[in-house]
Amino acid sequence: MQTGDSGREPESRTDGTPGDGPHDRQAAVKGDSQAAVSAAADRPHDTHPKAPAADLSGRTRPVRPVRRARVAVSVVFAVHGTASGTFATRIPWLREHLDLSPGWLGLALVFMTAGASAAMPLSARLAHRYGPRRALAWVSLACCAGLVLPPLAPSLGWLCLALFLYGCGLGLMDVAMNAQGVRVEEAYGRSVMSGLHGLWSVGTLVGGAGGVMAAHAGLDGRIHLASAAPLLAALAVAAARWTPGAEPAAAPAEARSRAAGAPEAAGAADDAEAPPRFALPSRGVLAIGLLGFCAVFAEGASMDWSGIYLADVTGAEPGLAASAYTAFACTMALARLSGDAVVRRFGPVATVRTGGVLAALGAALVVAARTPAVAVAGFALVGVGIAVVVPLCFAAAGRSTATAPGQAIAGVATLAYASGLAAPAIVGWIAQTTTLSVSFGVVTALLLGLVAAAGVLRA
Repeated sequence: MQTGDSGREPESRTDGTPGDGPHDRQAAVKGDSQAAVSAAADRPHDTHPKAPAADLSGRTRPVRPVRRARVAVSVVFAVHGTASGTFATRIPWLREHLDLSPGWLGLALVFMTAGASAAMPLSARLAHRYGPRRALAWVSLACCAGLVLPPLAPSLGWLCLALFLYGCGLGLMDVAMNAQGVRVEEAYGRSVMSGLHGLWSVGTLVGGAGGVMAAHAGLDGRIHLASAAPLLAALAVAAARWTPGAEPAAAPAEARSRAAGAPEAAGAADDAEAPPRFALPSRGVLAIGLLGFCAVFAEGASMDWSGIYLADVTGAEPGLAASAYTAFACTMALARLSGDAVVRRFGPVATVRTGGVLAALGAALVVAARTPAVAVAGFALVGVGIAVVVPLCFAAAGRSTATAPGQAIAGVATLAYASGLAAPAIVGWIAQTTTLSVSFGVVTALLLGLVAAAGVLRA
């Protein structure tokens, strides 16, 4: 139920959007900050919502509570990325600490992805029961706490269990923060999801840099992760307090009735049926998820095989081979940070189609490359081309009216995680039977699928 000045909106208003007129803008600025964000989050999922205020140039800008909510969600994205990057750099320490072969280590890492996939559908139920803000705080705490578990494992079996639990926290936090990002995007009235995912990418780079320094200093992995986890948890939990607090359980029609002051809408969120623990995605969500599948497949293939490709196919030295991943990660981060402006200018469908062309061109360069420079340029283009696809898929899933936003996002995220799990193995299997160049020929074909299937993002 909304509080503050939202109840003083004119009766002609039925969409719950703050700031459609001068009196509304004044009420949104003076009202309680949580109510302003909640009102924006509860309105129908239209494609071009109206912004709460306008500057002298005529461009719309959000009120202060909405801007504060965006900063808070941005911090949570950065924390999730930093945790992921920090853990990734200590995987070699884990392998050495437990004396694991590459095969056993790969099996253990599968449990992390399995945990994430298993836990993701529960995120919508947690948000329904406790509210999205409190749920985000708790799952962020669980994710950061799980970061401490893997280095404490005394054997392979315990490591698998620890990684499964850590993966559960990662998956829950992933869905919760993306659902909050969708609410902030709706309150803004323009694309912001790409920038949020850009900050996640920046977080991975920051966490990776810290991990590299810790590894070079010979810092024990248990001390490193145990030191990083409380700091990351404190940042995420503190930021979660300022994220949107709107209850997601109410359907759009109920939200409109509540905004109009209909008595029967009171308590609708309390009486709404909780999302199921597991449900097959709708046809629309499945189509969006398959689009994300193609992008994440190319991402996983590039992240795990770019260095090997340069070393085996182009004969690059180890230091130069590592630059392929650096180029890919940096261009992806930069493209995501600037992607919102591109999406606002050209729309999601045209942006993804253009990105698909660039990514497919980059993958084709990789296939044709016989020198390191050409291959590095190809991986960099792949990073640019796929950068905004996953953020736009989450945003489109969150706007779906067929199911609860968190449930739809969980469906897309599960397909994306499955792709990230399958990509390295499939690329390796094809390379084993043919060549790495043929493997990236398959990646090129999937990237062309982005061009063909981008229409699913159309409202």
